[in-house]
Amino acid sequence: MENHEIVVGLDIGTTKICAIIGRKNEHGKIEILGLAKSDSIGVTRGVVSNIEKTVQSIKQAVDEAENKSGVDIKVVNVGIAGQHIKSLQHRGMKTRNDVNTEINQADIDAIIEDMYRLAMQPGEEIIHVIPQEYIVDNEQGIKDPIGMSGIRLEANCHIITGQVTAAHNIKRCVEKAGLEVAELILEPLASSEAVLTDEEKEAGVVLVDMGGGTTDIAIFQDGIIRHTAVIPFGGNVITEDIKEGCTIIRNQAELLKIKFGSALASENQENEIVSIPGLRGREPKEISIKNLAHIIQARMEEIIEHVYYEIKSSGFEKKLIAGIVVTGGGAQLQHIRQLIEYVTGMDTRIGYPNEHLAGGITEEIKSPMYATAVGLVLKGLQQLEKEKGKQKDIPKQPTKTQGGFFDKLFSQSKQWFEDTDDKML
Repeated sequence: MENHEIVVGLDIGTTKICAIIGRKNEHGKIEILGLAKSDSIGVTRGVVSNIEKTVQSIKQAVDEAENKSGVDIKVVNVGIAGQHIKSLQHRGMKTRNDVNTEINQADIDAIIEDMYRLAMQPGEEIIHVIPQEYIVDNEQGIKDPIGMSGIRLEANCHIITGQVTAAHNIKRCVEKAGLEVAELILEPLASSEAVLTDEEKEAGVVLVDMGGGTTDIAIFQDGIIRHTAVIPFGGNVITEDIKEGCTIIRNQAELLKIKFGSALASENQENEIVSIPGLRGREPKEISIKNLAHIIQARMEEIIEHVYYEIKSSGFEKKLIAGIVVTGGGAQLQHIRQLIEYVTGMDTRIGYPNEHLAGGITEEIKSPMYATAVGLVLKGLQQLEKEKGKQKDIPKQPTKTQGGFFDKLFSQSKQWFEDTDDKML
């Protein structure tokens, strides 16, 4: 088992920290070697709020994953999310010296590297630069310019930015846990790798990743990422609403949501009642399942309205043929698909991260809550392949050809004529 072929995804979420160890098998599918999760105590709405507690949770998840897989983890691909994430569009340009040479990967990399030098607002940094389409000598709409000829190469790029402190705190937590960060990856991008098909990205699709602290959105159309956003509401807000509305403790509210929660009150009967044990010998509390669904539905509608606003503001509302794919822990809520279809009027399906996974895996990992972690592994494997490809593209040193022999012969002839002239003088 070669360690450099193994990739680790570390999803530092608001409710859980998840470590997944995976590698590609001979069929190009992802083989999961180890999976572990721990409760996330030091993260609030996708942002680290307590370094020490987060470090402990990371260590716990990583140690368990190491024990299950027998792999020693040193380097991880980490997800980043949070309200501070923003996206913008920008065009980069490179003027090439020679029209006769083909455009290669180095030219594209030069534009992307240049984009990372853009002046940002104080306290912000660029996390990702994603080229969307290229323009070669004013010829627009080119998806892959490699191999073409041209002097002026331009790229329309989708740039994702985040707070410097938030990114540094995540890195610091990972490093304090004795690990190294290979790459910091935006969580909706990772989730989209795990649950979306190429056909959906081509047709136009919205990925909605409902986590504990945030709801992440990524919009694709024509196979290109068009819009990203992070909404600072997630499953934890629903738990808080249940806690307040039913006057019970938080743990009971979370269990109620998971076991009996529904996003549509109309789907539940009036006479369905669940009994909650009372505190310290107090009488048990009876809660109507229909009332519980009313509380959940009210908050879910608010979150979906925010999602729909982002879809409309992206300008691609009418072009999204594949509709919405909802994933993340929140996608496990009963009747969530029907509620999203009702509010937005768009086709919806639940996204499971089993598209790229090899057979023989446990049912647990097929859950939408592991979409981000599986996506981080996929992104890490893609990066490995890209680096291998770059190493192959390094030009070899030119070898001596027949031309070198003629050059030598010409110089010897020149020297003979010069010597003869000297003797005649």
